[in-house]
Amino acid sequence: MRVHPHLVFELLAYAVAGAIYWRRRRALGDHVSTQARWAIASAAVVGALFGSRILFWFEDPQRTVGQLTNLRYLAGGQTIVGALIGGWMAVEWQKRRLHISQPTGDLFAVPISLGAAVGRIGCFLSGLPDGTYGLPAAVPWAIDLGDGIPRHPTALYESAFMFALAFALTRLERRAALGELFLGLIAAYLAFRAVVDFWKPGVTVVAGLTAIQLACVLGIAVTLRVWAGRPRPDASPLSAGTE
Repeated sequence: MRVHPHLVFELLAYAVAGAIYWRRRRALGDHVSTQARWAIASAAVVGALFGSRILFWFEDPQRTVGQLTNLRYLAGGQTIVGALIGGWMAVEWQKRRLHISQPTGDLFAVPISLGAAVGRIGCFLSGLPDGTYGLPAAVPWAIDLGDGIPRHPTALYESAFMFALAFALTRLERRAALGELFLGLIAAYLAFRAVVDFWKPGVTVVAGLTAIQLACVLGIAVTLRVWAGRPRPDASPLSAGTE
C-alpha cells in the first residue's frame, strides 16, 4: 500500500493549521460570536475553493480553453494565491452581509502560514508531477527531481519562507493593531510569490508576468490601500483579548 506524500502533507497541513487556530483562539479570545465565526469560516472555505480554481484556469488560458470539457482538469488544479485572495474576498462579502465592521482575520494569520509551510513539503516530495518545481539552475542547492535536471527547489523556498513568516508574525502580534497581522500575511506572501515565480516555469500573460504574478501585484495594491485607509486606534493588541 502506497500513500502519496502530497495527500499526507496536505492533511497534516490542515491538522496543524486547525490545532494552532484553536489554541490561539482559546489563549487570545475572540470578539466575534460563534455563529458569525462559523459563517465567516464557511465563506472563507468556499471563496478559497473557487479562487484557487479560477486563478489556476488563467495560468495557461490556451490550455484551459482546450480542456473545457475535461472536468477532472478544471476541478483538479489549484493555487494558494487564488485561495488566499478568493477566501479574503468571500469573507469581506460575508462580513458586510452580517454587518461586521471590525477585522476578523488576525487569528488565522499564523495558522495559515504554518499550514502552507507544511503543505509545501508535500509538494516538494511529490516531484515533477506536482507542477510546483523550479526552473533549471546551477546554484549549489539545486535539486534533481527525477528528470536529470538540477532545479530551484521552489517548494522548499516557500516552505522556509512561510515558517519564517509565522515566526515573525508571532513576534509582531503584541505590537500590531487590530487587523494588521492578517494584512501582513497577505502582503508578505503575495510579495514573495511575485518574486519566486520568476524561478518557476509559467505562461506569461502581460508585461512578462504570469497570471499568478499579476494577481499578486493587484492583491498587494489592494492590501496596501486597505492598510492605509484603516483607522489608527491608540491600542488594540491581540494580547488584550482581541483578534
